[in-house]
Amino acid sequence: MKTILTALLAATVISAAHAQSLPGGFVYLRDIDPGIIQDIRYATSNNFVGRPLAGYGAGECVVKREVGLRLKAVQQELAAQGLSLKMFDCYRPARASLDMVKWSQNGYETAAERRYNPKIPKSELFRLGYIASRSQHSTGAALDLTLVDLKADNSARYDPSKAYADCTAPVEARLPEGSVDMGTGYDCTDTKGHTAAPSINPDQRAWRKRLVAAMAKQGFVNYAKEWWHFSLPGAGAAAYDFPIPPRTK
Repeated sequence: MKTILTALLAATVISAAHAQSLPGGFVYLRDIDPGIIQDIRYATSNNFVGRPLAGYGAGECVVKREVGLRLKAVQQELAAQGLSLKMFDCYRPARASLDMVKWSQNGYETAAERRYNPKIPKSELFRLGYIASRSQHSTGAALDLTLVDLKADNSARYDPSKAYADCTAPVEARLPEGSVDMGTGYDCTDTKGHTAAPSINPDQRAWRKRLVAAMAKQGFVNYAKEWWHFSLPGAGAAAYDFPIPPRTK
């Protein structure tokens, strides 16, 4: 009898794990390439909203399978150069985009929020197109990412009690991201965040070009107003709203 009960319990656990599986065609990037660094910011308080967004039940990069396989190919090329991709956002539940819109219209703005929007009031972000009620991310075919120099000291960590400079400030003054200096922080709402911004220095421009070139080899297209945003044309059309569950494998 004890053996039967043990078997039933094991079957229940397996069934629960399967119940948290992803919709068809979606995968955890960690299952495709565990070497790609992940810092899924919207699952934490380290983002422009200052809290986890709706639908982010885990800090896991979820993508369409084809997207994951192409990212693996990018990573293999970068690894030979002592570099790695670092994922900031992948699949984004549709409810998270609506959460962003609601946040932008809540009527107040903190100093921490202004780090990401130094020149534009957050109440204007939706009207100006920096925040949208529907995001390409919800298709599973769009990504926010950067590069990490694996030979560098990437040990600095975000301290929520520290008063960092805004996202356009020199890298040593803005909040640490454990990555190369791309000229602005991630999610920086400023013209300096445009991929071809003339206001960045030659080294920063070289890093951006290196990232764009590596991604382009696998068919990814950069969004000109955000150096960190890439998409894979044709890999996703419909938007999804399933929450991101913890990976159980």
